[in-house]
Amino acid sequence: MLRIGVDVGGTNTDAVVMQGDVVLSGVKSPTTEDVMGGVVDAVTRAIAEADKDKEQISAVMIGTTHFTNAVVERRYLMQTGAVRLCLPAAQCLPPMVDWPEDIREAVGGQFWMAKGGNEFDGREISSLDVDELDGIAAEIGVAGLKTVAITSVFSPVSDEMERRAMLRLSERLPDVDFTLSSEIGRLGILERENAAIMNASLRALSERTVAAFGAALAKVGLTCPYYITQNDGTLMSREFVQSYPVLTFASGPTNSMRGAAFLSGKTDAIVVDVGGTTTDVGALVKGFPRPASTTVDVGGVRTNFRMPDVFAIGLGGGSIIIGDGDNLKVGPQSVGYKLTEEAKVFGGDTLTASDVAVGLGLADFGDRSALDDLPPSTMAASKSRIDEMLTNAVERMRVSSEPIPVLAVGGGSILVPKKVGELSVIRPDHFSVANAVGAAIGQISGEVDRIFSLEKITREEALADARKEATKKAITAGARPESIELLDQEDVPLAYLPGNATRIRLKVVGDMHD
Repeated sequence: MLRIGVDVGGTNTDAVVMQGDVVLSGVKSPTTEDVMGGVVDAVTRAIAEADKDKEQISAVMIGTTHFTNAVVERRYLMQTGAVRLCLPAAQCLPPMVDWPEDIREAVGGQFWMAKGGNEFDGREISSLDVDELDGIAAEIGVAGLKTVAITSVFSPVSDEMERRAMLRLSERLPDVDFTLSSEIGRLGILERENAAIMNASLRALSERTVAAFGAALAKVGLTCPYYITQNDGTLMSREFVQSYPVLTFASGPTNSMRGAAFLSGKTDAIVVDVGGTTTDVGALVKGFPRPASTTVDVGGVRTNFRMPDVFAIGLGGGSIIIGDGDNLKVGPQSVGYKLTEEAKVFGGDTLTASDVAVGLGLADFGDRSALDDLPPSTMAASKSRIDEMLTNAVERMRVSSEPIPVLAVGGGSILVPKKVGELSVIRPDHFSVANAVGAAIGQISGEVDRIFSLEKITREEALADARKEATKKAITAGARPESIELLDQEDVPLAYLPGNATRIRLKVVGDMHD
């Protein structure tokens, strides 16, 4: 079975062709402004280099930064309605209360609060009021909104209220898309609601982007199914990503980490992914990225849906170096994709981290003689500063004193020394396209994060229920039922809640259908 993995980055679009566990080809192509041009070029070249027929390709996996960029840049976001089921509770902090003004304006800032919601143990705060929901539907219709996020208090415990409200509103608003917070976020109503509103605002962009990927692959001549990578290192079908675009956030660093694990054979390690502008540092646990345990800031908005724990620093192959001695500064400014025009070794007049790598013999490209007038002390000081930045970032991601390896990937990883602190560095084969490899090896996942009351059921029964629910989600997303296995599971007794409550977080993964 041949697979193509594609990763669309800010500077380069990478593509690989893989047959089983073997990388047949790997290419880099500049990311184009319309994005699809870069995808067409990278995929076409990767197939040609692998010397295979297009008919042999069974699937394409794509990692994209489209949706994260839309939030960060405040572009392509739809006017969105937020409906919170909470009254008479949870009304002192209204929806989007903690959002930056510009992004709240971009999504319209319109919200409604209604009766409903649950206590932690599933008891109703108040019953749904059908007449109230009909009135909200009428106002949404007048406002002309086409996408709505519904959030209910403690909906990860019981999502029944959200589903009933969606059913009623959709009867009155048949042309509107709905996002339920219980399907995206975790416990913590404001952060979960934020994630749901953000997802709803991206639905139209998601449909356009997924269609454009399909058009790009058709232009190459591929008729096989294609998948989009999620930020937990797994895949989702094009129908699934149209409903849940936020699950792609931070999928780029995740793909690099999964690719690094696959290429090196190491399942527990620190991964350092050095690109043209930034370096992403993350931790691998059992071959998958360690998830962030706290709320995650996306474009200034606090959310609590699943995200990898990644620390980014402004260091890359195009990082600009200025000053000398104690005033020497590396990054965060970068020449980015203009490296081949502006770096000294390419005839430019900007000193970059890549120039230092060439000058010290760590890399061999461009014209090394262009660095003859550069004092050796500047070279040494620059490299010392780069090593210090990398060491600090790696130490920040370590959670124990165990001597685990550091996996260096990405085109700029020539900057990573042979040892970071006392940790050994491994630079695997195909390291520069590890992100596309990570996309190509993706599996399908299903995840559950819920509070269970153990008054009427045992802990084992609660875990079995959670696993059944996660398995159902994985199958819905496209996994083969017989291939599904448990990846991660934790249950934490909640002593501060009555009713012998426990919080269960569980994830399963499986291979996709051929």
